[in-house]
Amino acid sequence: MAYDYDLIAIGGGSGGIALSNRAASYGARCLIIEKDDRMGGTCVNRGCVPKKAMWYAADMAHALRDAPAYGYDVKQAKFDWATFVSKRENYIGNINKYYVSSFEKNGVDTAYGHARLVDKNTVAVNGKQYSAERIALAPGGAPTVPDIPGKELAITSDGFFELTSLPEKVLVLGAGYIAVELAGMLQALGADVTLGVRTKQFLRGFEPMLFENLSDAMQADGVTLSTEFTTAKIEKQDGKLTAHSESGDTLTGFDQIIFAIGRTPATSELGLAEAGVEVNDRGYIPVDKFQETNVPGIFAVGDVTGAAELTPVAIAAGRRMADRLYNGQTDRYLKYENIATVVFSHPPIGTIGLTEAQAREQFGDEVKTYETGFNPMYMSFTEHKVRTAMKLIVVGSEERVVGCHMIGLAVDEMLQGFAVAISMGATKKDFDDTVAIHPTSSEELVTMR
Repeated sequence: MAYDYDLIAIGGGSGGIALSNRAASYGARCLIIEKDDRMGGTCVNRGCVPKKAMWYAADMAHALRDAPAYGYDVKQAKFDWATFVSKRENYIGNINKYYVSSFEKNGVDTAYGHARLVDKNTVAVNGKQYSAERIALAPGGAPTVPDIPGKELAITSDGFFELTSLPEKVLVLGAGYIAVELAGMLQALGADVTLGVRTKQFLRGFEPMLFENLSDAMQADGVTLSTEFTTAKIEKQDGKLTAHSESGDTLTGFDQIIFAIGRTPATSELGLAEAGVEVNDRGYIPVDKFQETNVPGIFAVGDVTGAAELTPVAIAAGRRMADRLYNGQTDRYLKYENIATVVFSHPPIGTIGLTEAQAREQFGDEVKTYETGFNPMYMSFTEHKVRTAMKLIVVGSEERVVGCHMIGLAVDEMLQGFAVAISMGATKKDFDDTVAIHPTSSEELVTMR
């Protein structure tokens, strides 16, 4: 049967772009369909990229706070939100243009609009149908909004990036990395921030020492932490917002409330049933190790699979899929172990591998840990101290490193190299045999005892 394309990718985010460009470079005829008018998906337009830009701005605020300790006569600095947002959006616009030019260079066709499966080989968009031998589902997800009275009074992370000014008092609801990142950035830029968490702690599933240190640091910076607060209703009175909890407690006086309680896969309007594609009870699309769904020839990559919802993961999975399907690398696929990730909190967190609890569940008494905590040299001069903490988790007589967890100044930049070593099976002895770079915080990882 003759098809219009070899591959159609639904979703112009990180996964769909990486897959389409790589496949086209091998000669595949590709079409990528994006529902919005800008390519790049959540990461570029409403996620990683604008977030990191905001994180830099917030980090600059901390640097200005610390500058007098290094002899600088710094006057009271005012943050111009509008000027920054203008520069940020211009930067994003340039990335959007780059993606379009990359498609033109690689010969990838594009279409904009809501895509829906007609059958296992056909996609409809804007009243037109396109056929392909293979279809890749990469629509990403959207911020989750709880079904509670007054939900329309709050915004999500999408709305955060649409703010035209800095709100004076903000309630961030959530316990994941998006919640702590937004809370830290807003506080650093001058807002009065409360972080509302359903349980006793945030960043559940991370190594506990990361929560403990970040909780101390955030509260020292002025963030109010309200635990065991499950929002049941939001009201607006006299121009201010109030959140009511299920237990009857209230948090009040806010100019803005932000939902950061997770993300929902964008699968409900893809027409999956027409093609027979299965989803689980949370709306995610199960795939095998080759990213293939239960329907042969239909694949899924990125957040929509529910596996390690991170931009680099979507990119890596998409590129490996193209290598396998269009470049003869028959056993090429992404292994989802040892994926390094960073939380751009203040201070940042870097983590890879197993937590201590996970390691003990798998390896029992073979597990051993090494830990350190200290004030980095930068903080020796400053009045405001932010500690660094590190933990290595090793297994067996050879002490193979199966987990590395860090929080502190610059750990976001130091993790990548250690991730390479851990992915290659490095042992504690390999770390110990590496000559330290002095004076740095990273040297602590190769001198722990």
